[in-house]
Amino acid sequence: MGTASPAGHAQDVTSREGIALQDQILALKQTMSQMQASQGDGGALPPPSATPGHSTAANGDLVSQLLDRVSTLEQQQRDMRGEIDQLTNDLQQKTAALSKQVADSQFAAGAGASAGGAAAVAAAPAAAEPAARPTTPDALLSAGKAALQKRDYDTAHDNAEAALKNAKGAFRVDAQFLLAQSLAGQKQYRQSAVAYYDAYRQSPKSGRAPDALLGVSASLLALGDKKSACEALGKLNNEFPSPAPRVAHAAEIYGRKGGCN
Repeated sequence: MGTASPAGHAQDVTSREGIALQDQILALKQTMSQMQASQGDGGALPPPSATPGHSTAANGDLVSQLLDRVSTLEQQQRDMRGEIDQLTNDLQQKTAALSKQVADSQFAAGAGASAGGAAAVAAAPAAAEPAARPTTPDALLSAGKAALQKRDYDTAHDNAEAALKNAKGAFRVDAQFLLAQSLAGQKQYRQSAVAYYDAYRQSPKSGRAPDALLGVSASLLALGDKKSACEALGKLNNEFPSPAPRVAHAAEIYGRKGGCN
Protein backbone atom coordinates (compact mmCIF):
# COMPACT_ATOMS: atom_id res chain seq x y z
CA MET A 1 0.00 0.00 0.00
CA GLY A 2 1.22 3.51 -0.80
CA THR A 3 1.86 6.12 1.91
CA ALA A 4 -0.27 9.25 2.16
CA SER A 5 1.05 12.28 0.30
CA PRO A 6 2.28 15.35 2.28
CA ALA A 7 -0.58 17.42 0.84
CA GLY A 8 -3.17 14.91 1.99
CA HIS A 9 -1.61 14.73 5.48
CA ALA A 10 -1.57 18.52 5.81
CA GLN A 11 -5.20 18.68 4.70
CA ASP A 12 -6.21 16.12 7.36
CA VAL A 13 -4.39 18.00 10.14
CA THR A 14 -5.85 21.33 9.06
CA SER A 15 -9.34 19.83 8.91
CA ARG A 16 -9.05 18.58 12.48
CA GLU A 17 -7.85 21.99 13.68
CA GLY A 18 -10.70 23.66 11.80
CA ILE A 19 -13.20 21.39 13.52
CA ALA A 20 -11.66 22.26 16.87
CA LEU A 21 -11.97 25.97 16.05
CA GLN A 22 -15.59 25.51 15.09
CA ASP A 23 -16.26 23.77 18.40
CA GLN A 24 -14.61 26.66 20.29
CA ILE A 25 -16.64 29.25 18.37
CA LEU A 26 -19.88 27.42 19.10
CA ALA A 27 -18.99 27.13 22.80
CA LEU A 28 -18.20 30.86 22.99
CA LYS A 29 -21.41 31.75 21.18
CA GLN A 30 -23.41 29.64 23.61
CA THR A 31 -21.68 31.34 26.56
CA MET A 32 -22.46 34.78 25.07
CA SER A 33 -26.09 33.82 24.53
CA GLN A 34 -26.40 32.69 28.12
CA MET A 35 -24.82 35.91 29.41
CA GLN A 36 -26.98 38.10 27.23
CA ALA A 37 -30.04 36.20 28.43
CA SER A 38 -29.02 36.68 32.05
CA GLN A 39 -28.61 40.46 31.47
CA GLY A 40 -32.12 40.73 30.08
CA ASP A 41 -33.66 38.74 32.97
CA GLY A 42 -34.98 41.20 35.56
CA GLY A 43 -35.21 38.54 38.29
CA ALA A 44 -31.49 37.62 38.12
CA LEU A 45 -29.52 38.75 41.20
CA PRO A 46 -25.92 39.94 41.05
CA PRO A 47 -23.26 38.18 43.11
CA PRO A 48 -23.55 39.10 46.90
CA SER A 49 -20.20 40.88 46.97
CA ALA A 50 -20.81 43.08 43.92
CA THR A 51 -22.92 46.14 43.39
CA PRO A 52 -25.42 46.19 40.46
CA GLY A 53 -23.49 48.83 38.49
CA HIS A 54 -20.21 47.03 38.86
CA SER A 55 -21.78 43.70 37.78
CA THR A 56 -23.19 45.21 34.59
CA ALA A 57 -19.85 46.73 33.61
CA ALA A 58 -18.04 43.44 34.26
CA ASN A 59 -20.52 41.55 32.14
CA GLY A 60 -20.13 44.06 29.32
CA ASP A 61 -16.36 43.71 29.36
CA LEU A 62 -16.61 39.90 29.27
CA VAL A 63 -19.01 40.03 26.34
CA SER A 64 -16.61 42.30 24.47
CA GLN A 65 -13.73 39.92 25.14
CA LEU A 66 -15.79 36.97 23.98
CA LEU A 67 -16.74 38.80 20.78
CA ASP A 68 -13.07 39.53 20.09
CA ARG A 69 -12.22 35.91 20.75
CA VAL A 70 -14.97 34.71 18.41
CA SER A 71 -13.79 37.13 15.72
CA THR A 72 -10.21 35.89 16.09
CA LEU A 73 -11.26 32.23 15.88
CA GLU A 74 -13.41 32.86 12.83
CA GLN A 75 -10.49 34.58 11.10
CA GLN A 76 -8.26 31.61 11.91
CA GLN A 77 -10.90 29.34 10.47
CA ARG A 78 -11.02 31.36 7.27
CA ASP A 79 -7.21 31.27 7.05
CA MET A 80 -7.21 27.50 7.47
CA ARG A 81 -9.89 27.09 4.80
CA GLY A 82 -7.75 29.17 2.46
CA GLU A 83 -4.74 26.93 3.16
CA ILE A 84 -6.86 23.83 2.51
CA ASP A 85 -8.03 25.26 -0.81
CA GLN A 86 -4.45 26.09 -1.78
CA LEU A 87 -3.20 22.58 -0.92
CA THR A 88 -6.10 21.05 -2.87
CA ASN A 89 -5.30 23.17 -5.94
CA ASP A 90 -1.61 22.24 -5.71
CA LEU A 91 -2.46 18.55 -5.48
CA GLN A 92 -4.80 18.74 -8.47
CA GLN A 93 -2.14 20.53 -10.55
CA LYS A 94 0.51 17.94 -9.67
CA THR A 95 -1.88 15.09 -10.46
CA ALA A 96 -2.74 16.64 -13.82
CA ALA A 97 0.97 17.15 -14.64
CA LEU A 98 1.77 13.53 -13.72
CA SER A 99 -1.12 12.24 -15.85
CA LYS A 100 0.14 14.28 -18.80
CA GLN A 101 3.66 12.86 -18.40
CA VAL A 102 2.31 9.30 -18.33
CA ALA A 103 0.16 9.96 -21.41
CA ASP A 104 3.12 11.53 -23.25
CA SER A 105 5.33 8.55 -22.40
CA GLN A 106 2.72 6.08 -23.63
CA PHE A 107 2.27 8.02 -26.85
CA ALA A 108 6.05 8.14 -27.41
CA ALA A 109 6.34 4.39 -26.80
CA GLY A 110 3.51 3.69 -29.22
CA ALA A 111 5.02 5.96 -31.85
CA GLY A 112 8.41 4.27 -31.46
CA ALA A 113 6.91 0.82 -31.87
CA SER A 114 5.00 1.94 -34.96
CA ALA A 115 8.12 3.50 -36.43
CA GLY A 116 10.11 0.32 -35.72
CA GLY A 117 7.45 -1.80 -37.38
CA ALA A 118 7.32 0.49 -40.38
CA ALA A 119 11.11 0.37 -40.67
CA ALA A 120 11.07 -3.42 -40.55
CA VAL A 121 8.40 -3.53 -43.26
CA ALA A 122 10.33 -1.05 -45.36
CA ALA A 123 13.54 -3.02 -44.95
CA ALA A 124 11.89 -6.35 -45.80
CA PRO A 125 12.14 -5.96 -49.58
CA ALA A 126 15.85 -5.25 -49.25
CA ALA A 127 16.49 -8.51 -47.36
CA ALA A 128 18.24 -11.23 -49.27
CA GLU A 129 15.81 -13.65 -50.81
CA PRO A 130 16.30 -17.33 -49.93
CA ALA A 131 18.40 -19.27 -52.39
CA ALA A 132 16.46 -21.20 -54.98
CA ARG A 133 16.20 -24.94 -54.29
CA PRO A 134 18.49 -26.98 -56.55
CA THR A 135 16.78 -29.02 -59.23
CA THR A 136 19.44 -30.94 -61.14
CA PRO A 137 20.74 -34.28 -59.72
CA ASP A 138 24.26 -32.87 -59.40
CA ALA A 139 23.07 -29.77 -57.50
CA LEU A 140 20.74 -31.85 -55.32
CA LEU A 141 23.57 -34.23 -54.41
CA SER A 142 25.88 -31.32 -53.53
CA ALA A 143 23.22 -29.70 -51.34
CA GLY A 144 22.38 -33.06 -49.73
CA LYS A 145 26.02 -33.82 -48.88
CA ALA A 146 26.43 -30.34 -47.38
CA ALA A 147 23.32 -30.89 -45.25
CA LEU A 148 24.64 -34.30 -44.16
CA GLN A 149 27.88 -32.71 -42.92
CA LYS A 150 25.78 -30.29 -40.86
CA ARG A 151 23.79 -33.26 -39.51
CA ASP A 152 20.67 -31.87 -41.15
CA TYR A 153 19.49 -35.36 -41.98
CA ASP A 154 15.97 -34.32 -42.98
CA THR A 155 17.27 -31.99 -45.70
CA ALA A 156 19.79 -34.56 -46.86
CA HIS A 157 17.00 -37.15 -47.09
CA ASP A 158 14.76 -34.81 -49.14
CA ASN A 159 17.57 -33.93 -51.57
CA ALA A 160 18.52 -37.59 -52.00
CA GLU A 161 14.96 -38.59 -52.84
CA ALA A 162 14.62 -35.65 -55.26
CA ALA A 163 17.87 -36.61 -56.98
CA LEU A 164 16.78 -40.26 -57.34
CA LYS A 165 13.80 -39.19 -59.46
CA ASN A 166 16.02 -38.08 -62.36
CA ALA A 167 19.56 -39.33 -61.58
CA LYS A 168 21.20 -41.96 -63.78
CA GLY A 169 24.42 -43.94 -63.69
CA ALA A 170 26.94 -42.88 -61.06
CA PHE A 171 24.68 -40.02 -59.92
CA ARG A 172 21.96 -42.55 -59.10
CA VAL A 173 24.32 -44.70 -57.02
CA ASP A 174 25.53 -41.61 -55.15
CA ALA A 175 21.94 -40.48 -54.52
CA GLN A 176 21.04 -43.95 -53.19
CA PHE A 177 24.10 -43.94 -50.92
CA LEU A 178 23.19 -40.43 -49.65
CA LEU A 179 19.66 -41.66 -48.93
CA ALA A 180 21.06 -44.54 -46.86
CA GLN A 181 23.34 -42.17 -44.92
CA SER A 182 20.47 -39.79 -44.14
CA LEU A 183 18.30 -42.68 -42.91
CA ALA A 184 21.10 -43.90 -40.65
CA GLY A 185 21.48 -40.34 -39.33
CA GLN A 186 17.77 -40.39 -38.53
CA LYS A 187 18.33 -43.71 -36.71
CA GLN A 188 16.03 -45.53 -39.10
CA TYR A 189 18.47 -48.43 -39.20
CA ARG A 190 16.24 -51.03 -40.82
CA GLN A 191 15.51 -48.68 -43.74
CA SER A 192 19.15 -47.59 -43.94
CA ALA A 193 20.32 -51.24 -44.15
CA VAL A 194 17.98 -51.78 -47.12
CA ALA A 195 19.07 -48.49 -48.74
CA TYR A 196 22.78 -49.36 -48.35
CA TYR A 197 22.21 -52.79 -49.90
CA ASP A 198 20.30 -51.18 -52.81
CA ALA A 199 23.31 -48.90 -53.40
CA TYR A 200 25.59 -51.99 -53.50
CA ARG A 201 23.21 -53.94 -55.74
CA GLN A 202 22.90 -51.07 -58.28
CA SER A 203 26.67 -51.14 -58.90
CA PRO A 204 28.35 -54.09 -57.13
CA LYS A 205 31.74 -53.40 -58.74
CA SER A 206 31.87 -49.65 -58.25
CA GLY A 207 33.92 -47.76 -55.69
CA ARG A 208 30.75 -47.26 -53.65
CA ALA A 209 30.12 -50.98 -53.22
CA PRO A 210 32.56 -51.63 -50.31
CA ASP A 211 31.25 -48.59 -48.42
CA ALA A 212 27.68 -49.72 -49.06
CA LEU A 213 28.39 -53.17 -47.56
CA LEU A 214 30.01 -51.48 -44.55
CA GLY A 215 26.84 -49.41 -44.17
CA VAL A 216 24.72 -52.57 -44.26
CA SER A 217 26.86 -54.12 -41.49
CA ALA A 218 26.79 -50.96 -39.31
CA SER A 219 23.01 -50.62 -39.63
CA LEU A 220 22.46 -54.29 -38.70
CA LEU A 221 24.77 -53.95 -35.69
CA ALA A 222 22.72 -50.93 -34.58
CA LEU A 223 19.62 -53.16 -34.78
CA GLY A 224 21.39 -55.84 -32.70
CA ASP A 225 21.40 -58.33 -35.59
CA LYS A 226 25.03 -59.47 -35.27
CA LYS A 227 24.61 -62.56 -37.41
CA SER A 228 23.40 -60.62 -40.44
CA ALA A 229 26.05 -57.95 -39.83
CA CYS A 230 28.76 -60.61 -39.96
CA GLU A 231 27.30 -62.03 -43.17
CA ALA A 232 27.55 -58.56 -44.77
CA LEU A 233 31.20 -58.33 -43.66
CA GLY A 234 31.87 -61.81 -45.06
CA LYS A 235 30.47 -60.70 -48.42
CA LEU A 236 32.71 -57.63 -48.28
CA ASN A 237 35.83 -59.73 -47.57
CA ASN A 238 35.00 -62.22 -50.31
CA GLU A 239 34.26 -59.72 -53.07
CA PHE A 240 36.91 -57.18 -52.06
CA PRO A 241 39.83 -59.07 -50.57
CA SER A 242 42.11 -56.05 -50.81
CA PRO A 243 39.93 -53.07 -49.90
CA ALA A 244 41.19 -49.60 -49.16
CA PRO A 245 42.88 -49.25 -45.72
CA ARG A 246 39.96 -47.15 -44.48
CA VAL A 247 37.44 -49.86 -45.43
CA ALA A 248 39.62 -52.65 -44.00
CA HIS A 249 39.99 -50.83 -40.66
CA ALA A 250 36.23 -50.21 -40.38
CA ALA A 251 35.46 -53.86 -41.27
CA GLU A 252 37.85 -55.03 -38.51
CA ILE A 253 36.06 -52.82 -35.93
CA TYR A 254 32.61 -54.01 -36.99
CA GLY A 255 33.83 -57.62 -36.94
CA ARG A 256 34.93 -57.27 -33.30
CA LYS A 257 31.60 -55.65 -32.33
CA GLY A 258 29.64 -58.43 -34.01
CA GLY A 259 31.87 -61.22 -32.70
CA CYS A 260 32.48 -62.36 -36.26
CA ASN A 261 34.94 -65.27 -36.84
